[in-house]
Amino acid sequence: MSKSDRIGQLLVELASGHPVSSSTGHPYHPCHEGYRLCFNGGRFYEAHDVLEHLWLKEGPAAADHALHKGLIQLAGAFVHLKLQRESPHHPKHGRRLHPALRLLRLAEQNLASYPSVRHGLDLDQCRRLCVETARTLEEGSCARNPWAPEASPQLRWVAGGEIPDR
Repeated sequence: MSKSDRIGQLLVELASGHPVSSSTGHPYHPCHEGYRLCFNGGRFYEAHDVLEHLWLKEGPAAADHALHKGLIQLAGAFVHLKLQRESPHHPKHGRRLHPALRLLRLAEQNLASYPSVRHGLDLDQCRRLCVETARTLEEGSCARNPWAPEASPQLRWVAGGEIPDR
């Protein structure tokens, strides 16, 4: 099964009980919804793949190219953090904190030009997550992993594009 087929199957599975098509009136592209569900479920690799599927399909001329790239990088950073947490002494996984930091900084840059909310996603929260996680990594000289499964970040999606009072 190709990667594209696997992503398609994952989107079908995620959509079960979660109507995401524009024909149902749901405001988000299935890949946006898939990203949210995977990321918030701690399935960062799958979140990365689901949105990369859309990003590659749309190409560099798309209005959301940098947005999708930043969100892919954000998920990728958490892939590194999760793998390092799970296997800190592994020869490869144990060295994933520096790459996570680089991806967080790149994600922050790619998300910078977008408004507070885009496609229902609270981008201010995403940018804060990038900045705060990167700061924690830097303050610990990339020797301490700030991610823990019991306190995994949850991205906020806001219906109607408005952010409610915090």
